[in-house]
Amino acid sequence: MPEPQQRPTRPRTLTHVVTNAAVSLQKTLTQAADNHGDISTWNPALGDSVHVASSLTPATSSSSQRHGKQMALDARKIGELGWRKYVKYFTPSWFTVTMGTGIVASLLNQFPYGARWLYWLSVVVFCLNIGLYAFFLFVSILQALLFPEVWKTLPERPNQAFFLSAIPMGLGTIVNMMVFVCVPAWGEWVIYLAWGLWMADAAMSVICALLLPFLLVIGRKEETSLSTITALQIFPVIGTVVASATAALVADVLPNNEQALATTLAGYILLGVGLPTAIVILIMYWQRLTIHKLPPREAIVSCFIPLGPFGMGSFSFMKLGTVAMKVFPLTKTIHPLAGDLAYNFGVLLSLIFWGFTLLWLFLAVATIYHCKSFPFNMGWWGFTFPIGTIALACNTLAEEIPSEFFRVVGSMVSVCVFLLWLLVSYATLRDVITGGKKLFKVPTRQVGKIPDRAPDKFEDGEKLV
Repeated sequence: MPEPQQRPTRPRTLTHVVTNAAVSLQKTLTQAADNHGDISTWNPALGDSVHVASSLTPATSSSSQRHGKQMALDARKIGELGWRKYVKYFTPSWFTVTMGTGIVASLLNQFPYGARWLYWLSVVVFCLNIGLYAFFLFVSILQALLFPEVWKTLPERPNQAFFLSAIPMGLGTIVNMMVFVCVPAWGEWVIYLAWGLWMADAAMSVICALLLPFLLVIGRKEETSLSTITALQIFPVIGTVVASATAALVADVLPNNEQALATTLAGYILLGVGLPTAIVILIMYWQRLTIHKLPPREAIVSCFIPLGPFGMGSFSFMKLGTVAMKVFPLTKTIHPLAGDLAYNFGVLLSLIFWGFTLLWLFLAVATIYHCKSFPFNMGWWGFTFPIGTIALACNTLAEEIPSEFFRVVGSMVSVCVFLLWLLVSYATLRDVITGGKKLFKVPTRQVGKIPDRAPDKFEDGEKLV
């Protein structure tokens, strides 16, 4: 008998391929959401629509195609597809990137053992910081226009509202580098540009320090226990301390003595708004640490935040004292000896606050060592700026005393901050390229059509950043 002819295999149709791919994708998403919850956290439309995807069958129909198109259209309308997704889930915590980048630029420029290549490297980092700040500001404005409900509900999400203070702090680092780099190169017009930007920086810092805590208090719909307090509570007031240091740098280059005097006095006032308030908040935080356990692993990097106000406060006291010693005798509005007194007390207070940072630095390092490992998130940028303020204070003390000890310590800490900045930058860039699941988080409160995933509590450390 003749052998039966084999039936030629039909090529897989496009419909069959797409259907199988959709079924496989549905299984993958379901498993990922069940095991880790990352899919539903990253994109609520996927997390809530598993039952819709499970209706996929090997045979597609026109009704299912229309339904799929409608789902895609609905997702696009609420900002779940394309670039709108990134705009919708953008948070003020991204401005901590500009804080860390800005402090690195200042440390490279003010390195105790300076070199020409370090100067140009600081200029490159400075330009990068300007670009990042402008881009983040543009995305924030775009988010306010396209998704205004995100900003309207911000007081209900204190874990993100705290980071609004990062906007003026990032601007302050840019103004500092303008004084270091642009003023010597371009002259007087840059001085007044920096002065105007400092005014905007100071105004935003005061608004964050005074208004933001009040809005967060009246915006809470539930009581908060002491165990939920973290060092992140200090963040709204740090901006005024940074603005006071910027005031000292700007006042030192202002050609008009009266303007320099007003800026110096404003710097002392800003320091008075932020530094004592930070101490009061840290007392509450210390009580929380002694009574309750450490913060969750995901929020453990917030232990470095207390270094910020005291490191920058130490730097600010010295710079304000230096300007006061020069300006007070020239204006004759305050007793001439007040300038020398402000300078001497500034150096002593700088040493005191620098010593106070050692306690919190030890606690932070010991906490990190105790936790061994912790996941990467935007909170990692909380490493760079606080530690950078210690290096900045060391470098200034080495110049004012002078002291070889502070010069060596400042150099070592500056190198550590630069290496840490490279590490965190690499991790951030890698996550953004691979999809941003660790950096773009859905708000914990309901925003528009975003479902409420969890109550706004600090126990879920991943919601902190």
